[in-house]
Amino acid sequence: MAGFVLFRYLPLRKKMKAVEKTRAAQAFVINKGMAKNEQLPSLREEFEKLQSEVSNYERQIPADRELGTFLHKIADLMNSHNLKGQFIEPGEEVEGEELNYIPVNMKCRGKLKQIFEFYKSLQSLERLVRIEEVKLLNENNFSGEINMQTRAVVYYRPQSIEG
Repeated sequence: MAGFVLFRYLPLRKKMKAVEKTRAAQAFVINKGMAKNEQLPSLREEFEKLQSEVSNYERQIPADRELGTFLHKIADLMNSHNLKGQFIEPGEEVEGEELNYIPVNMKCRGKLKQIFEFYKSLQSLERLVRIEEVKLLNENNFSGEINMQTRAVVYYRPQSIEG
């Protein structure tokens, strides 16, 4: 009986414990994989959303400056929102390796709602515009009008020089 316990039962008991430990580790890995698998649809949805945003990138940064046309669109937006005292001034062009940009200073005045709607319209333009600074100053006579000063940046891709 002692030989059976010593040479047969104890070694088999050790192997059984090792198998149970391995099985528990495998179950943990499987559960972890299933939890990650449940996150996959939401990650796929987020990826598709980001991919659609990035696909518009090429269209939002044209290869030509087309600054005159773009400034005219800004002036039309200001007119459509009945903003007064319009002033739009392009700054000096800055050249980069992959993107060039032109700073644009804009000034006008109107009701806060009109200015807010102007910014929403500006954001919906097909060209990428980054607003760097916004100053909203209330009129001294409390007429309800606000003076708006904005510094924005308009991007375009440089044309490659072929030789």
